[in-house]
Amino acid sequence: MALVINNNLMAMNAARNLGSAYGDLETSTRRLSSGLRITQASDDAAGLAVRELMRADISSLQQGIRNANDAISLIQTADGALGVIDEKLIRMKELAMQASTGTYNSDQRLIIDSEYQAMASEITRIANSTDFNGLYLLNGNLSSSTHSGAGLKATGKLKVHFGTGNDCAEDYYYIQINSATASALGVGLGAGTGAGASISTQALAQQSLDVLNNAIISKDKIRANLGALQNRLENTVTVLEIQAENTQAAESRISDVDVATEMTEFVRNQIMTQAAVSMLSQANSLPRMALSLIG
Repeated sequence: MALVINNNLMAMNAARNLGSAYGDLETSTRRLSSGLRITQASDDAAGLAVRELMRADISSLQQGIRNANDAISLIQTADGALGVIDEKLIRMKELAMQASTGTYNSDQRLIIDSEYQAMASEITRIANSTDFNGLYLLNGNLSSSTHSGAGLKATGKLKVHFGTGNDCAEDYYYIQINSATASALGVGLGAGTGAGASISTQALAQQSLDVLNNAIISKDKIRANLGALQNRLENTVTVLEIQAENTQAAESRISDVDVATEMTEFVRNQIMTQAAVSMLSQANSLPRMALSLIG
Protein backbone atom coordinates (compact mmCIF):
# COMPACT_ATOMS: atom_id res chain seq x y z
CA MET A 1 0.00 0.00 0.00
CA ALA A 2 1.37 3.40 -0.98
CA LEU A 3 2.17 5.99 1.66
CA VAL A 4 -0.25 8.90 0.99
CA ILE A 5 -1.32 11.98 2.97
CA ASN A 6 -4.56 13.06 1.21
CA ASN A 7 -6.61 9.99 2.22
CA ASN A 8 -5.92 7.97 5.36
CA LEU A 9 -7.61 4.72 4.42
CA MET A 10 -6.48 2.92 7.56
CA ALA A 11 -8.01 5.63 9.75
CA MET A 12 -11.25 5.45 7.75
CA ASN A 13 -11.36 1.66 8.19
CA ALA A 14 -10.64 1.95 11.93
CA ALA A 15 -13.35 4.66 12.30
CA ARG A 16 -15.87 2.44 10.54
CA ASN A 17 -15.05 -0.49 12.81
CA LEU A 18 -15.20 1.81 15.83
CA GLY A 19 -18.69 2.98 14.83
CA SER A 20 -19.89 -0.60 14.42
CA ALA A 21 -18.41 -1.77 17.73
CA TYR A 22 -19.74 1.29 19.55
CA GLY A 23 -23.22 0.70 18.12
CA ASP A 24 -23.14 -2.92 19.34
CA LEU A 25 -21.95 -1.70 22.74
CA GLU A 26 -24.85 0.76 22.87
CA THR A 27 -27.31 -2.06 22.08
CA SER A 28 -25.86 -4.29 24.82
CA THR A 29 -25.99 -1.42 27.31
CA ARG A 30 -29.61 -0.66 26.40
CA ARG A 31 -30.64 -4.29 26.78
CA LEU A 32 -28.84 -4.81 30.08
CA SER A 33 -30.17 -1.57 31.58
CA SER A 34 -33.77 -2.30 30.55
CA GLY A 35 -33.74 -6.08 31.01
CA LEU A 36 -35.39 -6.44 27.58
CA ARG A 37 -34.04 -8.10 24.46
CA ILE A 38 -36.49 -6.09 22.34
CA THR A 39 -36.41 -2.40 23.18
CA GLN A 40 -37.27 -1.04 19.74
CA ALA A 41 -38.87 -2.41 16.59
CA SER A 42 -35.52 -2.81 14.79
CA ASP A 43 -34.34 -5.34 17.38
CA ASP A 44 -36.95 -7.92 16.27
CA ALA A 45 -39.93 -6.62 14.29
CA ALA A 46 -41.87 -9.90 14.32
CA GLY A 47 -41.04 -10.56 17.97
CA LEU A 48 -42.23 -7.07 18.91
CA ALA A 49 -45.59 -7.64 17.22
CA VAL A 50 -46.11 -10.99 18.99
CA ARG A 51 -44.98 -9.54 22.32
CA GLU A 52 -47.41 -6.63 22.22
CA LEU A 53 -50.32 -8.95 21.49
CA MET A 54 -49.28 -11.14 24.40
CA ARG A 55 -49.00 -8.12 26.69
CA ALA A 56 -52.53 -7.09 25.72
CA ASP A 57 -53.78 -10.61 26.51
CA ILE A 58 -51.97 -10.66 29.85
CA SER A 59 -53.48 -7.33 30.90
CA SER A 60 -56.93 -8.50 29.78
CA LEU A 61 -56.57 -11.80 31.66
CA GLN A 62 -55.53 -10.01 34.83
CA GLN A 63 -58.56 -7.73 34.57
CA GLY A 64 -60.70 -10.79 33.88
CA ILE A 65 -59.46 -12.30 37.15
CA ARG A 66 -60.48 -9.13 38.96
CA ASN A 67 -63.88 -9.19 37.23
CA ALA A 68 -64.48 -12.80 38.31
CA ASN A 69 -63.40 -12.01 41.87
CA ASP A 70 -65.80 -9.07 41.94
CA ALA A 71 -68.58 -11.42 40.84
CA ILE A 72 -67.64 -13.82 43.64
CA SER A 73 -67.90 -10.94 46.12
CA LEU A 74 -71.31 -10.07 44.68
CA ILE A 75 -72.51 -13.65 45.11
CA GLN A 76 -71.19 -13.79 48.66
CA THR A 77 -73.08 -10.58 49.45
CA ALA A 78 -76.32 -12.07 48.13
CA ASP A 79 -75.73 -15.38 49.90
CA GLY A 80 -75.09 -13.63 53.20
CA ALA A 81 -78.38 -11.76 52.93
CA LEU A 82 -80.21 -14.97 52.02
CA GLY A 83 -78.73 -16.56 55.12
CA VAL A 84 -80.46 -13.91 57.24
CA ILE A 85 -83.70 -14.40 55.28
CA ASP A 86 -83.38 -18.11 56.03
CA GLU A 87 -83.40 -17.34 59.75
CA LYS A 88 -86.54 -15.22 59.34
CA LEU A 89 -88.36 -17.95 57.45
CA ILE A 90 -87.45 -20.51 60.08
CA ARG A 91 -88.79 -18.19 62.76
CA MET A 92 -91.98 -17.64 60.73
CA LYS A 93 -92.54 -21.37 60.49
CA GLU A 94 -91.98 -21.67 64.21
CA LEU A 95 -94.61 -18.97 64.76
CA ALA A 96 -97.00 -20.73 62.36
CA MET A 97 -96.55 -23.97 64.28
CA GLN A 98 -97.22 -22.10 67.51
CA ALA A 99 -100.40 -20.53 66.14
CA SER A 100 -101.60 -23.86 64.73
CA THR A 101 -102.28 -25.38 68.11
CA GLY A 102 -105.57 -24.89 69.90
CA THR A 103 -104.07 -23.83 73.24
CA TYR A 104 -103.93 -20.16 72.19
CA ASN A 105 -106.89 -17.80 72.02
CA SER A 106 -107.60 -15.29 69.26
CA ASP A 107 -105.87 -12.38 70.99
CA GLN A 108 -102.72 -14.41 71.47
CA ARG A 109 -102.76 -15.50 67.83
CA LEU A 110 -102.97 -11.86 66.77
CA ILE A 111 -99.88 -11.15 68.86
CA ILE A 112 -98.11 -14.09 67.21
CA ASP A 113 -99.25 -12.85 63.80
CA SER A 114 -97.84 -9.39 64.48
CA GLU A 115 -94.36 -10.92 64.85
CA TYR A 116 -95.02 -13.07 61.78
CA GLN A 117 -95.79 -9.94 59.74
CA ALA A 118 -92.75 -8.18 61.17
CA MET A 119 -90.56 -11.07 59.96
CA ALA A 120 -92.16 -10.86 56.50
CA SER A 121 -91.56 -7.10 56.38
CA GLU A 122 -87.93 -7.64 57.39
CA ILE A 123 -87.46 -10.21 54.63
CA THR A 124 -88.73 -7.70 52.09
CA ARG A 125 -86.54 -4.95 53.54
CA ILE A 126 -83.45 -7.17 53.32
CA ALA A 127 -84.26 -8.20 49.75
CA ASN A 128 -84.85 -4.62 48.66
CA SER A 129 -81.76 -3.21 50.37
CA THR A 130 -79.14 -5.84 49.55
CA ASP A 131 -76.86 -4.35 46.92
CA PHE A 132 -73.32 -4.62 45.58
CA ASN A 133 -71.79 -1.48 44.10
CA GLY A 134 -75.26 -0.06 43.50
CA LEU A 135 -76.67 -3.26 41.97
CA TYR A 136 -79.68 -4.57 43.89
CA LEU A 137 -79.41 -8.31 44.06
CA LEU A 138 -82.53 -9.82 45.64
CA ASN A 139 -85.37 -7.52 44.64
CA GLY A 140 -85.93 -9.16 41.24
CA ASN A 141 -83.77 -6.83 39.13
CA LEU A 142 -81.53 -9.77 38.15
CA SER A 143 -84.30 -12.33 37.75
CA SER A 144 -84.91 -11.82 34.02
CA SER A 145 -83.86 -14.59 31.65
CA THR A 146 -82.56 -12.01 29.13
CA HIS A 147 -79.82 -9.42 29.22
CA SER A 148 -79.39 -6.09 27.47
CA GLY A 149 -76.31 -3.93 27.74
CA ALA A 150 -77.21 -1.57 24.92
CA GLY A 151 -78.15 1.32 27.20
CA LEU A 152 -76.14 3.25 29.76
CA LYS A 153 -77.62 0.96 32.39
CA ALA A 154 -77.67 -2.77 31.67
CA THR A 155 -80.94 -4.57 32.29
CA GLY A 156 -81.83 -8.18 32.98
CA LYS A 157 -79.51 -10.81 34.36
CA LEU A 158 -75.94 -9.89 35.24
CA LYS A 159 -73.22 -10.50 32.65
CA VAL A 160 -69.79 -11.46 34.01
CA HIS A 161 -67.03 -10.92 31.42
CA PHE A 162 -63.62 -12.42 32.08
CA GLY A 163 -62.18 -13.55 28.73
CA THR A 164 -60.00 -11.65 26.27
CA GLY A 165 -62.60 -11.76 23.48
CA ASN A 166 -66.37 -11.69 23.13
CA ASP A 167 -67.31 -15.35 22.60
CA CYS A 168 -70.19 -16.44 24.85
CA ALA A 169 -68.82 -19.97 25.16
CA GLU A 170 -65.41 -18.81 26.33
CA ASP A 171 -65.42 -15.26 27.62
CA TYR A 172 -68.51 -14.61 29.75
CA TYR A 173 -71.59 -16.02 31.37
CA TYR A 174 -74.56 -14.74 33.34
CA ILE A 175 -75.72 -14.55 36.95
CA GLN A 176 -79.48 -14.79 37.40
CA ILE A 177 -80.93 -14.27 40.90
CA ASN A 178 -84.63 -14.65 41.54
CA SER A 179 -86.49 -12.27 43.82
CA ALA A 180 -86.35 -13.07 47.53
CA THR A 181 -88.95 -10.59 48.81
CA ALA A 182 -91.68 -11.91 51.11
CA SER A 183 -94.32 -11.56 48.39
CA ALA A 184 -92.14 -13.45 45.91
CA LEU A 185 -91.71 -16.23 48.46
CA GLY A 186 -95.48 -16.24 49.07
CA VAL A 187 -95.51 -15.14 52.71
CA GLY A 188 -96.78 -12.05 54.53
CA LEU A 189 -99.62 -9.71 53.72
CA GLY A 190 -97.89 -8.69 50.48
CA ALA A 191 -98.55 -12.19 49.14
CA GLY A 192 -102.34 -11.69 49.18
CA THR A 193 -105.02 -13.05 51.49
CA GLY A 194 -104.56 -16.78 51.12
CA ALA A 195 -102.34 -19.30 52.88
CA GLY A 196 -99.06 -17.85 54.07
CA ALA A 197 -100.34 -14.29 54.20
CA SER A 198 -101.38 -14.44 57.85
CA ILE A 199 -101.49 -16.78 60.84
CA SER A 200 -104.18 -14.85 62.71
CA THR A 201 -106.45 -17.92 62.82
CA GLN A 202 -105.72 -21.55 63.52
CA ALA A 203 -106.76 -22.58 60.01
CA LEU A 204 -104.57 -19.94 58.33
CA ALA A 205 -101.65 -20.91 60.54
CA GLN A 206 -102.00 -24.57 59.56
CA GLN A 207 -102.29 -23.69 55.89
CA SER A 208 -99.17 -21.52 56.15
CA LEU A 209 -96.96 -24.46 57.09
CA ASP A 210 -96.79 -25.85 53.55
CA VAL A 211 -96.40 -22.35 52.11
CA LEU A 212 -93.45 -21.69 54.43
CA ASN A 213 -91.90 -25.01 53.44
CA ASN A 214 -92.16 -23.98 49.79
CA ALA A 215 -90.71 -20.55 50.62
CA ILE A 216 -87.72 -22.17 52.33
CA ILE A 217 -87.25 -24.46 49.32
CA SER A 218 -87.43 -21.47 46.92
CA LYS A 219 -84.87 -19.61 48.98
CA ASP A 220 -82.63 -22.70 49.11
CA LYS A 221 -82.80 -23.01 45.30
CA ILE A 222 -81.56 -19.43 45.00
CA ARG A 223 -78.71 -20.13 47.43
CA ALA A 224 -77.81 -23.41 45.71
CA ASN A 225 -77.68 -21.66 42.34
CA LEU A 226 -75.45 -18.95 43.80
CA GLY A 227 -73.20 -21.55 45.39
CA ALA A 228 -72.79 -23.35 42.07
CA LEU A 229 -72.00 -20.05 40.35
CA GLN A 230 -69.44 -19.18 43.00
CA ASN A 231 -67.71 -22.53 42.57
CA ARG A 232 -67.68 -22.01 38.82
CA LEU A 233 -66.22 -18.54 39.18
CA GLU A 234 -63.53 -19.77 41.54
CA ASN A 235 -62.56 -22.42 38.98
CA THR A 236 -62.60 -19.74 36.30
CA VAL A 237 -60.21 -17.61 38.34
CA THR A 238 -57.84 -20.57 38.69
CA VAL A 239 -57.86 -21.20 34.94
CA LEU A 240 -57.34 -17.51 34.16
CA GLU A 241 -54.40 -17.33 36.57
CA ILE A 242 -52.77 -20.34 34.90
CA GLN A 243 -53.43 -18.88 31.45
CA ALA A 244 -51.99 -15.50 32.45
CA GLU A 245 -48.94 -17.19 33.98
CA ASN A 246 -48.24 -19.25 30.85
CA THR A 247 -48.76 -16.26 28.56
CA GLN A 248 -46.43 -14.20 30.73
CA ALA A 249 -43.79 -16.93 30.49
CA ALA A 250 -44.11 -17.00 26.69
CA GLU A 251 -43.88 -13.22 26.52
CA SER A 252 -40.79 -13.32 28.74
CA ARG A 253 -39.03 -15.79 26.45
CA ILE A 254 -39.62 -13.47 23.52
CA SER A 255 -38.98 -10.14 25.18
CA ASP A 256 -36.60 -10.53 28.12
CA VAL A 257 -32.83 -10.47 27.72
CA ASP A 258 -30.60 -13.38 28.72
CA VAL A 259 -28.32 -11.45 31.08
CA ALA A 260 -25.47 -13.98 30.99
CA THR A 261 -25.35 -14.07 27.19
CA GLU A 262 -25.80 -10.31 26.83
CA MET A 263 -23.11 -9.61 29.42
CA THR A 264 -20.71 -11.72 27.35
CA GLU A 265 -21.60 -9.62 24.31
CA PHE A 266 -21.20 -6.43 26.34
CA VAL A 267 -17.64 -7.33 27.41
CA ARG A 268 -16.77 -8.34 23.84
CA ASN A 269 -18.16 -5.11 22.40
CA GLN A 270 -16.41 -3.09 25.09
CA ILE A 271 -13.06 -4.66 24.20
CA MET A 272 -13.70 -4.17 20.47
CA THR A 273 -14.58 -0.51 21.05
CA GLN A 274 -11.45 0.10 23.13
CA ALA A 275 -9.31 -1.67 20.52
CA ALA A 276 -10.90 0.37 17.70
CA VAL A 277 -10.25 3.64 19.56
CA SER A 278 -6.62 2.65 20.07
CA MET A 279 -6.14 1.63 16.43
CA LEU A 280 -7.84 4.81 15.19
CA SER A 281 -5.39 6.82 17.25
CA GLN A 282 -2.48 4.89 15.70
CA ALA A 283 -3.90 5.17 12.18
CA ASN A 284 -4.31 8.95 12.52
CA SER A 285 -0.59 9.24 13.32
CA LEU A 286 0.66 7.17 10.34
CA PRO A 287 0.59 10.00 7.69
CA ARG A 288 3.17 11.84 9.81
CA MET A 289 5.70 9.23 8.65
CA ALA A 290 5.68 10.98 5.29
CA LEU A 291 7.28 14.03 6.90
CA SER A 292 10.51 12.10 7.46
CA LEU A 293 10.77 11.52 3.74
CA ILE A 294 10.01 15.14 2.88
CA GLY A 295 12.45 16.51 5.45
